[in-house]
Amino acid sequence: MSDGDAPFHAHVYFSAGERAAAASLRESFQRLAGNDGERRILFVGRMVDRPVGPHPFPQFEIHFPQRTLVPVIDAIEASGLRALIHPLTDDDVADHTTLARWIGAPLELDISVLDPPGFNKGVGRFGSSDF
Repeated sequence: MSDGDAPFHAHVYFSAGERAAAASLRESFQRLAGNDGERRILFVGRMVDRPVGPHPFPQFEIHFPQRTLVPVIDAIEASGLRALIHPLTDDDVADHTTLARWIGAPLELDISVLDPPGFNKGVGRFGSSDF
């Protein structure tokens, strides 16, 4: 896998008052998924209106290759929503902490539910979701 193809996730968080903006952003990502020859967005998760996994706030996730990191960040920043962006490595905890980038104010994640280093199922889940 080339560096440009390295797997990344973004978790886009939203409050009840931000749900419409999140749905709009999600739809814009969904238009790029699947039928885009450049495969800029590989997967768009459903809107999850409750805390799930390590995420303490409603969110949806997208999966994308590293080469599209800048346009993904730009789109999220333009939406005004908060997001956690991270690579998928063999260390789920590091992915969500030291290797992560926040857009907006960080949230405290429940890292106790993440895979221990070396047992990350995240790469195997790339392109699908547990949520």
